[in-house]
Amino acid sequence: MEHALRAALIDWLRTGPAPLGTLNAVEEEAPLRASLPWLGIAASASADWSTKDAKGREIRVAIELASRGDDIPADGALVRAIDARACDLPRLQEGFHIAGLTFLRARTERRAKNRRSTLLEYRFRCLETRNP
Repeated sequence: MEHALRAALIDWLRTGPAPLGTLNAVEEEAPLRASLPWLGIAASASADWSTKDAKGREIRVAIELASRGDDIPADGALVRAIDARACDLPRLQEGFHIAGLTFLRARTERRAKNRRSTLLEYRFRCLETRNP
């Protein structure tokens, strides 16, 4: 379920409205070659969240926005758009449904060469769906 959720989330973020269209790349990991700003999954981890009759996973996903540090207001608008889009991920997905989605934390840090990194972390509680 973790890999399917990661793929669904990336696809969903790629098709987001403005200002998400200003991103030069939206990838499952840090892109090898892309100019800033770009978005990628920095890390994910999962744990059992099964019930008596359904397989389940609690999946934590950290999304990283890499940008330039000189345009803080633009970053703020972009972070708000990423958060809104992530939280609007359709709950019914192929093979599973999202029973709960929670924003956990955000962290921004300034890096070398006037770069900025913003990390957004979410918790998804997913249950496997069965095909009839």
